[in-house]
Amino acid sequence: MAKVIRGGTIVTAADTYQADVRLEGEQIVAIGQGLDTSGAEVIDAAGCYVFPGAVDPHTHLEMPFGGTVTADDFATGTRAAAFGGTTTIIDFCLTKKGEPLRQAIAAWHEKAANKAAIDYGFHLMIAEANDQVLDELQEVVEEEGITSLKVFMAYKNVFQADDETLFKTLIRARELGALVQVHAENGDVIEYLTQRALASGNTDPIYHAYTRPPEAEGEATGRAAALAALANSQLYVVHVTCREAVEQIAQARERGWQVYGETCPQYLTLDISYLEKPDFEGAKYVWSPPLREASHQEVLWNALKSGILQTVGSDQCSFNFRGQKELGRGDFTKIPNGGPVIEDRVGLLYSEGVHAGRISLNQFVDLVSTKAAKLFGLFPRKGTIAVGSDADIVIFDPTARRTISAASHHMNVDYNPFEGMEVQGEVVSVLLRGEFVIRDKQFVGQPGAGRYLKRAKFHRP
Repeated sequence: MAKVIRGGTIVTAADTYQADVRLEGEQIVAIGQGLDTSGAEVIDAAGCYVFPGAVDPHTHLEMPFGGTVTADDFATGTRAAAFGGTTTIIDFCLTKKGEPLRQAIAAWHEKAANKAAIDYGFHLMIAEANDQVLDELQEVVEEEGITSLKVFMAYKNVFQADDETLFKTLIRARELGALVQVHAENGDVIEYLTQRALASGNTDPIYHAYTRPPEAEGEATGRAAALAALANSQLYVVHVTCREAVEQIAQARERGWQVYGETCPQYLTLDISYLEKPDFEGAKYVWSPPLREASHQEVLWNALKSGILQTVGSDQCSFNFRGQKELGRGDFTKIPNGGPVIEDRVGLLYSEGVHAGRISLNQFVDLVSTKAAKLFGLFPRKGTIAVGSDADIVIFDPTARRTISAASHHMNVDYNPFEGMEVQGEVVSVLLRGEFVIRDKQFVGQPGAGRYLKRAKFHRP
């Protein structure tokens, strides 16, 4: 049945205006004043914003790490994402050295199939860049539609790749039309600092941050940018946390290099002091890169406002405090890295960004939806409200207030890092390709309704 969303204020990355939106099948078919409602369900959006469905470019669902697996899988994680206004995620597919890339991709398809309630795609981790891997990448890009490749510069002896691997991946990505992502921290330096801390008996969660200083992130960011320029390729730096990394990205972009950056809500709103919480509570805030001193927050906000950073991802990677985070009691290196953010990403950026006057309404839409869709080969199917685009719609009440709490969130995890934070604005309803997933704050979607998205090759936005 056709639907007409009436009375709302449409907000895209470029425009803000009042109009009706008509949905037929899975697409938007008309936008205008006083649209014909015959044969259509009328959805009243008076007093609300009408946003394009948000695109989260950075999630880890059902991901193994440190001897355990993330608490949220594709069923619970995408359900929570929908409650937060996200209709598309791009999850990281982890590979193993010596195994075909397609084997890892098949495993991730199996994780997501019949579970995802919203649409999804994959990034692909590159752990080695031998001839077999480099040859197989053409099939990955052209047949699987996976057009983004992740290289870790940290987690020595686990995920970390060397500079040769990164450089070869950048060259191959240029040839194939893929975007290379980096986790930019100097893993060798971090390993040394970590071992020194443990040898000195410094085992509390706060030492996770002390052994991963912002200088290690800044150095790796600058090195990755220089290698991307040398390869004449394109680079996307995930989860930027600090002034040092922002400065490197800014310099690269001033030189005309194709370097892009993402930050996350946790780095915009929380600081290093959370890792000092007593009774091991600081473990809840252990992720990498770590939280920084509060002075870095305005640097990140200004980088979003000025366009130095282009996107805000969640880096969703949830582990329960009890039974999972607690694995690191007495040794901070054994605390599983990551936190539950997928549900609150959009709301936090609206409240702390738009409502607080740090970014404009249109910038907000660009940061949570449009720019990610453009960078990762999904635009204009995703990331905007336009005739012919998928009918992924969020109806958002800017006057509502809510308090974030693990007692009311929908993630499958026993704590929320933003516990007790009051936010302005709330998602009311969410449609995925013309069908309700969230209706009047209730989940009405179906596990398995989400589709795998083959993405277009990288084009400079």
